[in-house]
Amino acid sequence: MTVSLLRKPLSPAWILGILTGLNLFNYLDRFVLSAVLTPLQHDLGINDGQAGRLVTAFMIGYFLTSPVFGWLGDRASRKWLIAAGIFVWSVGTILTGYAATFAVMVGFRMLVGLGEASYATISPSLISDSFVPAKRNNALTIFYVAIPVGAALGTIIGGYVATHWGWRHAFIWAGVPGLFLALVLLPFAERARGQAEGQTVAAAKHPGVRDILNLLRIPDYLLVVLGYTAYTFALGAFGHWGPTFLHRAHGVAVAQAGEFFGAVLVVAGLVGTLIGGFAATAWQKRNPAGYAWTLGLSALVAVPLAFGAFLATSTFWSMVGLAAAMFFLFLSTGPVNTLILESAPVNLRSSAMAVSIFMIHLFGDMWSPEIVGRLADAFGGNLAKAVLILPVALFVASLLWLALAVKTMRKPKAA
Repeated sequence: MTVSLLRKPLSPAWILGILTGLNLFNYLDRFVLSAVLTPLQHDLGINDGQAGRLVTAFMIGYFLTSPVFGWLGDRASRKWLIAAGIFVWSVGTILTGYAATFAVMVGFRMLVGLGEASYATISPSLISDSFVPAKRNNALTIFYVAIPVGAALGTIIGGYVATHWGWRHAFIWAGVPGLFLALVLLPFAERARGQAEGQTVAAAKHPGVRDILNLLRIPDYLLVVLGYTAYTFALGAFGHWGPTFLHRAHGVAVAQAGEFFGAVLVVAGLVGTLIGGFAATAWQKRNPAGYAWTLGLSALVAVPLAFGAFLATSTFWSMVGLAAAMFFLFLSTGPVNTLILESAPVNLRSSAMAVSIFMIHLFGDMWSPEIVGRLADAFGGNLAKAVLILPVALFVASLLWLALAVKTMRKPKAA
């Protein structure tokens, strides 16, 4: 009896709850690095450009393997792929705490990226197959709430552990839980692809390489992903250098800077993601471009806020601007991923996420932390000047997403 119960699929609510919890640890492990950057640089003797390269290394492991996991995610058992990804990223995080040299640490950060690529590529498609379209964006919004919460916990816990026991312990203890959490989905059956729309036959068709490449010929998908790439360029460097910016430009202590960003990520990220996701769902019911308008307008509002935060001479107003910009940036978290999934054929959802991940990191945050670091080095350590390129990238993202909204509005209504 027990065996037969375990072989049944979980309810949509349970799937969402478990995957959201796992996603929280995903981002906790990822953001520990930014919280301990200053003591790590001091101990290993690395400059800002090399510190940025640690993120580049993570992104190489992340984006290079995401197409493979996307292809597998549309063909193989997703629960086993998810479990493998969690285990690998956890091992990589733990090993980062034991790295004795910069070169070794680069290798371990690549391993973390490889593991996270499996989870980030496949989990959204599993949620998509568990919820009907009318409920899907709200479900994905809840799933992606784990981004700000996990990032905040990584920043806060990482900074706290580094202050009291050293930065190496921060990585070790962040990675240990994943070794056990990797097993949580394995006893249960997974839902059929396309089940939420009643398209299990269409979803059962295994896509080829040409089908995956043809995703880039879908105009709506391309506009979403290109905008997401510019957005990720800005957000990746912003998250990496944010605490360090406050430390250098305004003299905020390392631990306090980490605590501030952690608190803002929890409040602005949590509230912004939920408001943006649920408001976009309501808007989409009245307007076919509701998701796209949410993306474009939220990014556009964040542009002057980010400029103001980086240029402010007052620590208080700089912090206010950073918090406000982060709030508006998180409004788009749910809708952008919903549009990625829904603009692709039902049998290509894992691949659609994979191609998106590949694009946003290859041309986005794989390079942006290092670019900002190199600019800071060129400006004599003036990080405040270097980060001014980030609002420009946000402006590009807003233009692409607003173009998608206008294009969607002009589509002829179905008869």
